[in-house]
Amino acid sequence: MDADGFRLLFEYNAWANDRVVDKAAEVAETDYYAASEGLSFGNLHATLVHIMLGELVWLSRWQGLKPPESLKDGRLAATLARTEVPALARLRELWSAERAKQASYFTRLTDAMVKSPLAYEDQYGNPNSQPLWQLMTHVLNHGTQFRAEAAVRLTHLGASPGDLDLIVWLRRVKK
Repeated sequence: MDADGFRLLFEYNAWANDRVVDKAAEVAETDYYAASEGLSFGNLHATLVHIMLGELVWLSRWQGLKPPESLKDGRLAATLARTEVPALARLRELWSAERAKQASYFTRLTDAMVKSPLAYEDQYGNPNSQPLWQLMTHVLNHGTQFRAEAAVRLTHLGASPGDLDLIVWLRRVKK
């Protein structure tokens, strides 16, 4: 995979996330925050926060930065969702800012960067090094997993985000 391929996939990822978040805004607030079996982080809000936090943490690492201190203590998205990102409006605000940072990063992304190893520390301070393409693929796969959980919950609430397939985006949106 080259830099252009990752730019394309992250553009799709943003589109799919937006569809899920837009549908989340349509459900009753009590349903949005209600505990739900099958959601890894307990409720729809915490699940969406988890997706956004994953993107934030990994982008920080790709840029050679440390994730925000508030994330270093290993708190789960469910805790952060209650304290630092308590509402969907705040989530949208943070995600929008993160997406702007991501877009800036991707304008500078080169094929050489994609293939090069990236040294980083995990949330426990353990050193790691992997090619950037593996880390980017992880973020995309991570988003797909948790976005699917959120989509199932939304569908149960009568607010399905619809078809989130890449090919649908390529045919209808990207053209």
